[in-house]
Parts: sequence; C-alpha cells; structure tokens
Amino acid sequence: MIGGYSVPRGTTLMVNAWAIHRDRVFWDNPDEFIPERFEEKLEDKYKTIPFGVGRRGCPGMNLGYRVLGLALGTLIQAFEWETIDGGEIDMTASYGDLLMCKLKPLQALCKPRSNMIAHFH
Repeated sequence: MIGGYSVPRGTTLMVNAWAIHRDRVFWDNPDEFIPERFEEKLEDKYKTIPFGVGRRGCPGMNLGYRVLGLALGTLIQAFEWETIDGGEIDMTASYGDLLMCKLKPLQALCKPRSNMIAHFH
C-alpha cells in the first residue's frame, strides 16, 4: 500500500519530482522562485529530492553540495554580473516532461572585479 493505493509486488514506480516540488501542502507559493525558503534547515531533507533517495541516490551527493557552494562563491566573489539589457531576470518557467527550465535562457555579462584581475594573468 502506497498512499492508500494497492501496488502489486514487483511494480516499478517513478517518482514525480516536479509534483513534489510544487506540492502546496509543503510549499507556500511553489511556482515562485524564492531561494530564501531553503535558508532555514528543512525538517525533512527529502522534500526537495535533488539527488534522489535510497539505494538509487547519487553517490556523489555530498561532493556535489560542497563543489556547488565553492564554485558559486568563487563566481560571486571574482566577477561583477549584470543582465545584457540591464533589466530584471525573467524567471518564467518552461515545463517539460522531466525538467523545468527557464522559458528564456539567462544571458548575462560578467567582468572580473578590479581586485581580482591580477589573479587571472
């Protein structure tokens, strides 16, 4: 029994991460881009399921979390960023079968911060 449904033994189940990420029971305004919602520690770390769970979970999850933080921090520290037209970033989503992408791809300009130029030579 899963969620009140009788599932026959040996059935392959597919997890719908898109639906989990938009479940209004767990998330306020699930279709809005609000990264601040993840600043607080989640009671249930499986709400977001970014790397899968259980036996089939990603073995590199911990490394991925560490590298992502270092890479993003380096990009923010070393470069000045702005949109090409100087406007706001359009966060309109394009819904696909398995992924949710931006409707319009992000195009940004970056230039090294003045105190970082010596490190690039």
